[in-house]
Amino acid sequence: MPSQGAKKAAARSSSLALFARNFLKSPFMLGSVVPSSPFLVNDMMSQVDWERARVLVEYGPGVGTFTREILKRMRPDAVLVAIELNTDFVEYLGNHIRDPRFRVVQGSAARVRSVLAEQSLAPADYIISSLPYLNMTDSLRREILEESRLALKAEGSLLLFQYTRTILPYLESSFSSVKLNFQLFNILPALIFHCTP
Repeated sequence: MPSQGAKKAAARSSSLALFARNFLKSPFMLGSVVPSSPFLVNDMMSQVDWERARVLVEYGPGVGTFTREILKRMRPDAVLVAIELNTDFVEYLGNHIRDPRFRVVQGSAARVRSVLAEQSLAPADYIISSLPYLNMTDSLRREILEESRLALKAEGSLLLFQYTRTILPYLESSFSSVKLNFQLFNILPALIFHCTP
């Protein structure tokens, strides 16, 4: 009978293989050849007020690197909705993450308000995004950011990371406050943006 450690190692190996396969198939959809580092994940998570967060949305969860950490920190009565375009990742998450607070939806982040309405949920307290905005068309980038702003509560936040500052003017035109941090210990070093309506 495999030990708990062996099961975790096998699951991690399986998720990395799936991530790599999908990067090779659609590199522009992922933006990075490896999942985010624990340093980046912890920096992003430290910006969430977990006591206040009841409705959280994750864009582009991939193999669940952020998803699992969000669920570890969430309140028992909170809900996490993950919006993912890639069918392989949707299937993987549905099969590997068993938590009644978690809902995975296949679709575009540009539909975030419709997704929340379909799930009978209030506007989001936090949206956590791993999307590669640099690889999007100008119009899709603007649409997702505008929809994100409208999908947040008045005191809500959009948290995202990128590898360049290209997204900054788009964020500044959609959000009243944009704070920027830097995480050096990631492959590649990442910029973290904290945006509020």
